[in-house]
Amino acid sequence: MKKLLYAAFGYLLIGVGSGLFYREFTKANDFPEGAATQLGLAHTHLLTLGFIVLLIVLVIEKVFSLSRSPKLFAWFFWLYNAGVVLTSAMLVWHGILTVLGREAGGMIAGIAGLGHILITAGLIIFFVALRRAVSDSTADVAAVA
Repeated sequence: MKKLLYAAFGYLLIGVGSGLFYREFTKANDFPEGAATQLGLAHTHLLTLGFIVLLIVLVIEKVFSLSRSPKLFAWFFWLYNAGVVLTSAMLVWHGILTVLGREAGGMIAGIAGLGHILITAGLIIFFVALRRAVSDSTADVAAVA
């Protein structure tokens, strides 16, 4: 559970920092306010997918003990976090290139797509672990009754 707490806190710090970077970097480069860039999306991805989702997973872990399936939980944790980090890094890279007026190649989109695939794979594994934990919890309640 501490791993989830520390990861969520890390995403909070990085997410808030990326929002500050977005604001200051676009101002420093005279980028038009309100113009589209991926930097703002990195801020919301990190806060939502990193901070908020991991806090929700922390609550679910507390209630259902997902980590009773340690291999599944580890696969979820590392795949999901790798996907969030990879996706966010590509958003930042693409956003910086946009602000600087440089062409972003298709490779950035491909790597970001890989990040989304990792997030999806992690979430699928999360639901497999959650299903097992809920089934075990239901069996425990039935055994007591």
